[in-house]
Amino acid sequence: MKKYSSKKSIQILAHLLQQYGIADIVISPGSRNAPLAIHFSEVDSFNCYSIVDERSAAFVAMGMAKSEKKPVAITCTSGSAVVNYYPAVTEAFYQNIPLLVLTADRPTDFVDIFDGQTIRQKDVFHQHSYGDFQLLEDSKENAEDINFDTIKKAIELCFEKQGPVHINIPLEEPLYELVSELPTFPTVEKTIKHKEYEIPSNLVADWHTSQRIMVLVGTREYSPELENQLTQLVKNHSVVVLSEANSNLYHEKFFRHIDRYIFNFTEADFKTYAPDLLITVGQNVVSKKVKQFLRSARPKQHWHLDEVWQPDTYFSLTEKIEVKPEVFFSKLLKYINLEPRPYYNLWDVLRDKKDARHEQFLNTVEFSDFYFFNKASQTVPENYNIHFSNSSAIRYAQLFDFGKRKMYCNRGTSGIDGSTSTAMGFAIKNANPTLLITGDLSFFYDINGLWNQYIPPFVRIMIFNNGEGNIFKIIPGPGNANPNTLDEFIATKHRKNAEQLAKHFGFSYIKVEEEVTLDRVMENFFKPDSQPKILEVNTHGKNSADIQKAYFNFMKES
Repeated sequence: MKKYSSKKSIQILAHLLQQYGIADIVISPGSRNAPLAIHFSEVDSFNCYSIVDERSAAFVAMGMAKSEKKPVAITCTSGSAVVNYYPAVTEAFYQNIPLLVLTADRPTDFVDIFDGQTIRQKDVFHQHSYGDFQLLEDSKENAEDINFDTIKKAIELCFEKQGPVHINIPLEEPLYELVSELPTFPTVEKTIKHKEYEIPSNLVADWHTSQRIMVLVGTREYSPELENQLTQLVKNHSVVVLSEANSNLYHEKFFRHIDRYIFNFTEADFKTYAPDLLITVGQNVVSKKVKQFLRSARPKQHWHLDEVWQPDTYFSLTEKIEVKPEVFFSKLLKYINLEPRPYYNLWDVLRDKKDARHEQFLNTVEFSDFYFFNKASQTVPENYNIHFSNSSAIRYAQLFDFGKRKMYCNRGTSGIDGSTSTAMGFAIKNANPTLLITGDLSFFYDINGLWNQYIPPFVRIMIFNNGEGNIFKIIPGPGNANPNTLDEFIATKHRKNAEQLAKHFGFSYIKVEEEVTLDRVMENFFKPDSQPKILEVNTHGKNSADIQKAYFNFMKES
């Protein structure tokens, strides 16, 4: 016999989640949110997942939402459990990933009287959510009607903004009163807003008068429609399209390795290669060099295409176009002439020269992080989704060609926290296998990402373990510190490995320390197995930072 919570607020919440098709709910254990856990787990249309660590749970849910492209709900108990959601909430906020954050709370009268597990939860995510809502306790007047309207508004906002929305739920005791039958609630009339867009005539005119048009695509999901539209723009060499590994665009005429081409641009080069019309699509761009280039170039016009975010990243924003890029380009293509422009050929000559130099360097590179990334780019099966951790991993990824594999990274806030949890959440909900390529610090930082009983056996994790935060040996600045300070407090040298962690969490484990073994085991690593697998590539003492610097010095000489 089914047993549901007697709390009307929770019954209404579950009903509305069903009405809007939100099926996946990640639950962290607790007593105050036990009524939600009990109720949700009894509803057949919900897929409930138990993740103990709230910080990991929120990133797992975020990975699910990225995979499913629809909202995922998370729920936890009151107090500090709530703020452990915050890292994932900020990441989801800047990536526009729909999370519905359901936090159980003590009754409102219990706040700030030193009752257990009670903090100021109302509006706690205010700075990084698209909506903050608080339900009424069941005993309050008109609670049922008010809560129904509040929850409906919150869910629709989550869909509209495609980002985190918070519902705080004060619950009075008793918490464990259950019922076997539920009341009938009304069917919902959905009022989710959809924007209409018509392209202004002045933008079409500006397009035709621009001689140097650049489209820069940052972090975004794969879109075959956008890819096809941008392909039409480049086929006659009308524009230059710059993209990154996590832009998920694939065409031979797109410039996909920005740092290969512009890392040593001078002030004169900034002017030579600058666009007069810059169109930006997507969100965070990994390349710091392209930001420096475009901020110095100061294009006459900069249009940004996004439904939510309109950042003036390059200090030259002239048009905030609040619409999906696919909608904008579908309109634009109806009105413009796709004439060849010499600007494309200028960039194409640069690319040919730098790509040839890149290939020359690969023929001489020794075992290192650089060697590992080159090998991985050649070996990962095409059907894998690849998640990269932040810092070194995603920067290395920009230098290599991973083909048409779908690639992801938490570039909303660009932190190392949650990379493993996000990848595991994505893997749980995706039919294709998932690979996480991660640095050692990011992996060890998010160990609880593996504390998860739902990880499928086709998950693969590659750790390049250089024994420190090697990024701080690569980027300019940290090297000015005293070597002892750099090693202990910034790069954070260590001698840990993942062997016992793999065993503890039920992963098979392989360790390699030189290129012959890496070349031999890489192919077998992706073969089917009854367990997920970890491959740890130990590059301790291999001077990976020096090799990357040597790469850029080598590229400079061309």
